[in-house]
Amino acid sequence: MGPRSLGYPAQVGDRAVAGGRTGDRAKNPARGGRSGAPSGAGQRGRRRLSVDERREELIAAALQLFSTRAPEDISIDDVAAAAGASRALVYHYFGGKYELYLAALGSAAKQLSDLLEPPTEGSPLERLRISLERYFDFVESHAAGYTALLRGGPADRSGEVGEIVDGIRQLLLSRILTALEIEAPPPVLRITLRSWMASVETAGLDWLENRDLERDLLERLLVDHLVVLLHAAGNHDPSIGELFDRLAQEEMGRP
Repeated sequence: MGPRSLGYPAQVGDRAVAGGRTGDRAKNPARGGRSGAPSGAGQRGRRRLSVDERREELIAAALQLFSTRAPEDISIDDVAAAAGASRALVYHYFGGKYELYLAALGSAAKQLSDLLEPPTEGSPLERLRISLERYFDFVESHAAGYTALLRGGPADRSGEVGEIVDGIRQLLLSRILTALEIEAPPPVLRITLRSWMASVETAGLDWLENRDLERDLLERLLVDHLVVLLHAAGNHDPSIGELFDRLAQEEMGRP
């Protein structure tokens, strides 16, 4: 298959990430600012909670701390103080800081899974744009924890932590495939999408570190990155070339 004409006007990238943003953010509480310590922390010690409720409160307190500070800078005492609980109680439920970190990470992954529930309306690129925006909602809301996680964190990323990280990446891949209406990606497409996902992670880390680019612009840039990658992959797999043509037609409203 010979080289393909890109056929992807610059306006397509803008259209893929324009419109509906204000509404999306209004519906997504992760877009708003973060609060400080959980409300009513000083009263928690006087409330009678079930085992599950107390455990969830401790995890919520830990997530709040991990969202604003690197995990290695947080102690069991910090979590206990934020939750209005005793240090002994935190150890009772989690055994130690590593177990608490795993529980908090698993809870954050569940939140991300909910945020990335596949949109049901719009063109494939519009649905992808919404998923990408929700992903960056998560990145921004869990900035310190996200950075520590991808750069190593307080524990080795093999084992249980690595499984959670891989699970998040598999989730993101499945959401992208859903947005593109692909059930089983051929090897070239799978590699292309995973390469793009690595770029998204790198871009997220860079943005959190520098904050010198508007987030909206970063999201548009990443959508355009994917389109260019699909165009290049289409030169190596005709089915991806057909996918690219379909995306361009649907995005531009051509019959």
